[in-house]
Amino acid sequence: MNNTTNALNWFEIPAIDLNRSQKFYETIFNVKMMSAEIGDMKMAMFPMDLNSGNAGGGIAQTPNHKPSKEGTVVYLNANPAMDNVISKVEEAGGEILLPKTPIGENGFMALVMDTEGNTVGIHSTE
Repeated sequence: MNNTTNALNWFEIPAIDLNRSQKFYETIFNVKMMSAEIGDMKMAMFPMDLNSGNAGGGIAQTPNHKPSKEGTVVYLNANPAMDNVISKVEEAGGEILLPKTPIGENGFMALVMDTEGNTVGIHSTE
């Protein structure tokens, strides 16, 4: 890896109930996720273009994927502004842990707990 390579290639957000988790993320981001099964893994993937060189990822349900409030935090892109995303979190079954917070020239961030108990970051430039 070098400074022209994305540090993030792929991410998986653990889920206990994939359908509930998928509904949460589709609701707050107003997207349609693609479902897949790979062996014993059930997944719902965020919209992506695998040929773009951009990172992709989704929600994963397996015996080894355990939701947690602690540990690594993935920040999801809510550009240009996160206000619409954050406004849907509680109604979709999540919790706002840290409201929209300015982070200087890097825009804004927030932390939410999804329906599975994961802490997930939200980032936007406005």
